[in-house]
Amino acid sequence: MNKKNKIITLLKEYSLITFGIMLVVIGVYFFKFPNHFSIGGVTGLAIILSRLSGGSISSGTLVLIVNTILLIIGYLFLGRKFGNKTVYGSLLLSFSLQILEVLVPMKQPLTNQPFLELAFAVLLPAVGAAILFNIGGSTGGTDVIAMLLRKYTSLNIGNSLLVTDLALTLLTFPVFGIETGLFSILGLFMKSTLVDTVIENLNLNKYFTIICENPKPICDFIIHEMHRSATIADATGAFTESDRKIIFTVMNRHQAVYLKKFVKTKEPNAFVLITNTSEIVGRGFRE
Repeated sequence: MNKKNKIITLLKEYSLITFGIMLVVIGVYFFKFPNHFSIGGVTGLAIILSRLSGGSISSGTLVLIVNTILLIIGYLFLGRKFGNKTVYGSLLLSFSLQILEVLVPMKQPLTNQPFLELAFAVLLPAVGAAILFNIGGSTGGTDVIAMLLRKYTSLNIGNSLLVTDLALTLLTFPVFGIETGLFSILGLFMKSTLVDTVIENLNLNKYFTIICENPKPICDFIIHEMHRSATIADATGAFTESDRKIIFTVMNRHQAVYLKKFVKTKEPNAFVLITNTSEIVGRGFRE
């Protein structure tokens, strides 16, 4: 990859990181903070600490303080392995929350519908986090803790962070009351499944297994029209004992529609299996 392409790639990545962070910021500041939904992570910790301080320190300020401390620890113990994308995401999140506290003070929730607010408090940060994870970025915070756990302990990172998030969420009950605590528990369960679901959908592709007699027109269409490649394998029909060819290829969802129509038109006797897949590593997909 030449220098120009590297710069373009970096600009695209950091634009996506900025967009993802903004989704997280909107969800956290306008829906999570005013409703005191402590759904784990640094923002959940900041909500609890702000209440325990009697409101003398805002949640946004505490996010900045905690994230800065974690970034310093990360650089001290992880050095260059500590990614620039994580630093950028962490600082952008922290300062954005600080700016919003000055420009748009939130004294109460936007609506009187807590379940609606919970939905946005979970959905927007989940989509934002999925975009970040998908390109190797993050919002810092507990991701820094995960990096440290990975390097210095043999603990299961996923379970360790889940326990931490659960402990912070349970603290919501004595600090903010039963109703807010129950909403926070519900939000934690929603969050635990939503990020993976969004990531899978962002990367969703269609895996084709096409069994046919004449693979050439199909492969020509895949190569010249879809600008993809394919693999051909020999096969024998179990019932007819006649020779067959199997074509293996992967398309995005838009391309898959055209390939399916083409096969149906040109090779109506072909047997086509189409499977959803979101983990593809290789040229043309994820390197």
